[in-house]
Amino acid sequence: MNMNTKEWKLLSKEDISPSKWFPLERHHVQLPNGLVLDDYYLSPLGDVVMVLALTADQEVVLVKQYKHGLGQLLLELPGGMRQGQQTLVRSALNELEEETGIRAAETDLVPLGKLANNPTKTNQVTYGYLLFDAKFNSVQRLDTTEDIEVVTYPAPRALEMVLNGEIWVTDSVNFILKAALRYPEIFQRN
Repeated sequence: MNMNTKEWKLLSKEDISPSKWFPLERHHVQLPNGLVLDDYYLSPLGDVVMVLALTADQEVVLVKQYKHGLGQLLLELPGGMRQGQQTLVRSALNELEEETGIRAAETDLVPLGKLANNPTKTNQVTYGYLLFDAKFNSVQRLDTTEDIEVVTYPAPRALEMVLNGEIWVTDSVNFILKAALRYPEIFQRN
């Protein structure tokens, strides 16, 4: 095993973003072996937050929405981009309420950790949280680009949906699996 792995050196970067929806930078970097790359592209997309909300009846709250990148309707945990200078927790709570109509307090969220989907080409980190006893106590406030259906499934069924590929978006899969490992009693069939 190589114990001398080193970081790359950023020599310069240029914003070449085609739109505000898809930031893109061209990096000029030097590798530890001295090789210089002048065309390394990276998308600084920003952090994402997701919430695995469990109702008092141990049902997982999911959102069903169209994702244009894949051209499909997909089931996911509610979430979205970190909002401006808000904390991760505040952003997670805002996204949960906006997408599902579930309002909760900051102290109600249990951290599930963080994930990097593609650290080669983006700097995006997704932070997951768990909410117990979620209540539909507010209203959806969708963005103009969102059309979201809220659905719930018993936790064991949601885990089964991950295993059989009905839920297959990376972040949602990982946070459901993390929660199932941490709280197996909730996700086991009786």
